[in-house]
Amino acid sequence: MTSAGSRMLGPAEVRQLAARLDVRPTKQRGQNFVIDPNTVRRIVREAGLGPHDVVVEVGPGLGSLTLALLDEVDRVVAIEIDPVLAAALPETLATYAPTRAERCQVVQADALRIDAVPGPPPTALVANLPYNVSVPVLLHLLALLPSLERGLVMVQAEVADRLAAGPGSKVYGVPSVKAAWYADVRRAGAVGRNVFWPAPNVDSGLVAWTRREPPATTATREQVFAVVDAAFAQRRKGLRGALRHLAGSIEAASTALESVGVDPLARGESLTVGQFARIAEALSTPRPSSPAPLRSSDGQRRGDTA
Repeated sequence: MTSAGSRMLGPAEVRQLAARLDVRPTKQRGQNFVIDPNTVRRIVREAGLGPHDVVVEVGPGLGSLTLALLDEVDRVVAIEIDPVLAAALPETLATYAPTRAERCQVVQADALRIDAVPGPPPTALVANLPYNVSVPVLLHLLALLPSLERGLVMVQAEVADRLAAGPGSKVYGVPSVKAAWYADVRRAGAVGRNVFWPAPNVDSGLVAWTRREPPATTATREQVFAVVDAAFAQRRKGLRGALRHLAGSIEAASTALESVGVDPLARGESLTVGQFARIAEALSTPRPSSPAPLRSSDGQRRGDTA
């Protein structure tokens, strides 16, 4: 496929479309429309897409990135929460990419709430994600669509740093570990503010990822993520304290951590996703029960103090 078949949306076209639809970008939905054709072409190029790819796009807005995607891939499923934008997108694609518009299916829905994507299994996720829900949307789609092999998303620069961070980094945290459960994640460049309308008051970054198998463990993803959430809920606490509620006590947390070779006083930001998985497995493995504590006639355990 070549890019000759589609016309791109520049600043004038974006503003004209918005005016015709009476669309005013809202901060609530994180709407910042891309007005630079070179940026959307760059996103598609960095995503490494081919003619047989089926791409999921979240928040297509007025269609800037959608048009660039249609030049390179077999099919696009565009998920748009805004009913006005969703209804207008097919006409825009028919106008600017008349020979390829039929390759795009628009789904008017909240990407955080969808439970399926129509058509053949998608192979890639490429999107300018709304900043206020970028991490939840990414994690939801990675969990929902195991057929996704790779992706490239544009997010707030700070979020991009967190998603791509490794253990020991100051910005390594819950998004870093949960994204690493599904994929190898890397920073793929920066994007200036002037490519958007309206221009956001934060910088943007590209995050690329390639699917891989999660760590081998008998623990479920939910169990592992519960450990991750607890470990970072109070970053200054050592793991034995942070995990005491999950384990039942500090002692039980220490025992589980020591059993998988993790220092009970270590902090979550020092652990890999594989280590979190081993901790979750240790916490979920039934252990021999100890004798029930003796209780006095009033129900208080002997040795307890009021």
